[in-house]
This record gives sequence, C-alpha cells and structure tokens, in this order.
Amino acid sequence: MAYFQIRYDLDIWLVLTFGVIGSTLGRYVFSLYIPLLSAKVIKPQKNEDIQFIGQKLAASGWKVQLFVVLYTLVPLPTTSLFTAAGMARIRAAHIIPAFFIGKFTSDALMLHAGKLAYENAEQVIQGMLSWQALSGTLAGIFLLLAFLFTDWKLLLQHKKFRLNFRIWK
Repeated sequence: MAYFQIRYDLDIWLVLTFGVIGSTLGRYVFSLYIPLLSAKVIKPQKNEDIQFIGQKLAASGWKVQLFVVLYTLVPLPTTSLFTAAGMARIRAAHIIPAFFIGKFTSDALMLHAGKLAYENAEQVIQGMLSWQALSGTLAGIFLLLAFLFTDWKLLLQHKKFRLNFRIWK
C-alpha cells in the first residue's frame, strides 16, 4: 500500500480504506476454506482439540475481540491467526470486525510512517542511531518476544500466565 500511495501520489486514506477492505475480504475467504482443508489434513482427534479451544474462545466474546485487535497491532502475519480461528471453527463474524479495526489502525500508522520516512529519507538514515530509535527498537523487540514466549493455551484455558522459552525447533 505504501508503494502505491507514494509512487502514484494517492490519497493516503483512499489507499488505506481499499487496502484494509481487500485484506479483510481476503482473510474472510481464507477463514471459510481452512476448516475444509484442516478436516482433510489434520487427525480428527486434534481437530476436536482445536474446536474445543475455538468454543472456549467464542464463549469469551469481547476477550477474543480484544485479542484480535491487539494481535493485528503487532507486526506479525495474521495468517496464523486466521488459520487457528478457521480450524477452531470460530465464526468469521466474531473476529472480522476486530481485525478490521486493528488492521486499519496498524496500516494507518505504517502508511504515515512510510510516507514520512520517504519524505525524510536523509534524516531517517542519519537518525537511525539515536537513543529514541534504539529504545523504540528495543521496546518493539521486547513486545514481540513477550508475545512469542507467552503460553497462550495455558493463559486462555486456565487463566494462568507462563512464559515458554522452548519454542524453537
């Protein structure tokens, strides 16, 4: 989106609106066919486990919405979110509005940051080693690692917080 917005000097809000609508429609279609695919690829017992988690999540209503908004604000791909939601048979209507809000917010920030970086490329390159840039980078890395190392299953099923550092193959 940033490329088209900058390259063709398009209105940022127009690009953002069409981009987020397209992304939301794409995720919606993706969430529709994932249950069919998972039924053919994953063992029935594991599918039942995943559907159980989906039922628990769907019952918690606003908590799922909040999680989806927060997840879309973090710079991680949302494919895994929709894969898990589709496999868990969570109705797309439960997560699409929250996805749209989070995606619109994060993409708006990214488009504005991209345009600002493009317009001030020389200053950006010179300021890459400032204490603000380094502290922002460290804060981003900390948030990403906290997200990755959180044991989400334990948190969602038993409401217990635990970090799991054994996530690598």
